[in-house]
Amino acid sequence: MENKNFGFGIVGAGMISHFHAKAISEIPNARLIGVHSMVSADDFAKQHNCTAYATLEEMLANPEIDIVCICTPSGVHMEPAVTSIEAGKHCLIEKPLEVTVERCDKILEAARKAGVKVGSIFPSRFYETSMRLKKTVDEKRFGDLVMGDAYVKWYRTEAYYKSGAWRGTWKYDGGGALMNQGIHSIDLLQWYMGPVESVQAVAANVWHKDIEVEDTIVSTVKFKNGALGTIECSTAVFPGSPKRIEIMGTKGTVVLEEENFVQWQFEEERDEDKEIRKSIQSGAVPHGGASNPGDISFVGHQKQIEDMMHIIETDGTPLIDGNEGRKSVEIITAIYESARSGKKVELPLK
Repeated sequence: MENKNFGFGIVGAGMISHFHAKAISEIPNARLIGVHSMVSADDFAKQHNCTAYATLEEMLANPEIDIVCICTPSGVHMEPAVTSIEAGKHCLIEKPLEVTVERCDKILEAARKAGVKVGSIFPSRFYETSMRLKKTVDEKRFGDLVMGDAYVKWYRTEAYYKSGAWRGTWKYDGGGALMNQGIHSIDLLQWYMGPVESVQAVAANVWHKDIEVEDTIVSTVKFKNGALGTIECSTAVFPGSPKRIEIMGTKGTVVLEEENFVQWQFEEERDEDKEIRKSIQSGAVPHGGASNPGDISFVGHQKQIEDMMHIIETDGTPLIDGNEGRKSVEIITAIYESARSGKKVELPLK
């Protein structure tokens, strides 16, 4: 049986929408049909050979569109997502799913009622190293998990925050370094370590004084399995370092920088361990988006879009469905609440 051809629409024409368009163009049975944006999308449409629609409703009325990619500022994901869902379209929504748990839940409820699929974009999960690490955790090779840490120490200029009125605001950005930059690592950390029981945090504006939200934040984490961890995130650190995740247990340690392993050691050796260590070379770690938000690959987006297409055909559940996307938003919301109150915050949030 031939693969079904899927038509795509994109809402929003900012930087991240170009990654979606490029990813779609690399998939043989996918085609970008249209784009709608609150600002002019004509240049985007010309660049990516699709139609610019004046209204979202006009775009959604096109029966050739099966999946809509929501690429608007974070705090306005819900409205176009719910409108698209109610029009019977499946949705892939850029991270974060939304900026509050309540707005996430409205998207999930709309999808449940309409019977459509919703995915939350987290391309880092789709890299081979991320998948391998998850498989290794599931195989219990770490023994008892002891520590799970995430470090996102990046650099963003003053011009970055001034490049869009929504950046650095609670309403539209949902937070600062943690919600916008750190969320990818939060998603991976909880995927590996399991649910979070409590957090305690402190936040600051060390350099970017003119934004509403934090540019630096540190949180301790207690996981429900008894393990502990630390999350450190900043956009004030020059020149920026590769994002780093450390998973450590009673029988093993793995350290992941960007999409490369820099440490892989287990008490009970397997042949694959030696091969992985051979592939670890000093200085081979990509810089990622440490200093430039556009300095990332669209390959993860492509794999996630392909996953959604396959899931629609097989009526399965996306690797990162809306419920998975909600988890990182709840953890970050708890961390912000702790930073504001100075108190430990328990999850799930009441």
